[in-house]
Amino acid sequence: MYTLYSMQRSGNSYKVRLALAKLGIPHKLVEVDILQGESRTPEFLAKNPNGHVPLLEAAPGRYLAESNAILWYVAGGSTLAPEDRIDRADALQWMFFEQHSLEPNIGAAFFWLALIKGGRDLQRHAHEDWMEDGYRSLGVMEKHLAGHRYFAADRYTIADIALYAYTHVAHECDFDLTRFPAIRAWLDRVAAEPGHVTMDWQAETLAVAE
Repeated sequence: MYTLYSMQRSGNSYKVRLALAKLGIPHKLVEVDILQGESRTPEFLAKNPNGHVPLLEAAPGRYLAESNAILWYVAGGSTLAPEDRIDRADALQWMFFEQHSLEPNIGAAFFWLALIKGGRDLQRHAHEDWMEDGYRSLGVMEKHLAGHRYFAADRYTIADIALYAYTHVAHECDFDLTRFPAIRAWLDRVAAEPGHVTMDWQAETLAVAE
């Protein structure tokens, strides 16, 4: 059974929990509170020297970091991971976009504005850039979704899961999604997918990090 080290309100962690739930893959969930330094302990750093979650123990002593890499691993062989060469590259293209353009702006804004007490004051200098670059990324997504129901392979894939994680909470960190009707319709489609779970959903196997 997989062990997933995850933080409940982390968008990157949520991606993996959503994929595992969608695929019905049993797993042990270990909650790691990065705000309390639990990902910086010697024990955790021995598993992932980068000190980040999510982290998947795919086999005894074999650990995978980086949320989108974990998505490809757990979804391999399923309809969530396109096998056609160009569809696979298309999914990867959007997942690279998510990590390069969306997560550093909307993800960072969510972390500092929604999760960190006093974060707005601490990161006041970064707010304008987050808004400008985040809205630019949302504009790219809106343009694509104006002509497509999903991001790759004409169906729901891990590319949608990757992009959904932080987009669906963008309104919690100052982004106005009323400006993006195609994104809002896509968010509704993703939430209506069979097996969908919310960010706050907790598996019965929830554990506490040691």
